[in-house]
Amino acid sequence: MGIGDKAEAGFDKVAGKAKETTGKLTDNERLEAEGKADQLKGSAKEGIERVKDSFKKD
Repeated sequence: MGIGDKAEAGFDKVAGKAKETTGKLTDNERLEAEGKADQLKGSAKEGIERVKDSFKKD
């Protein structure tokens, strides 16, 4: 996993958690949903990079 890709995936997860928390605190369902989606996007990016890395090792 490239360091830039890893950082981007981590940022998506952290930013998503912040959005989700803000949405919960302000009772904003749309912002909460966006936060959850951003977290999923970050997790998906991490998964894709892990698969790429597994092929590079062989």
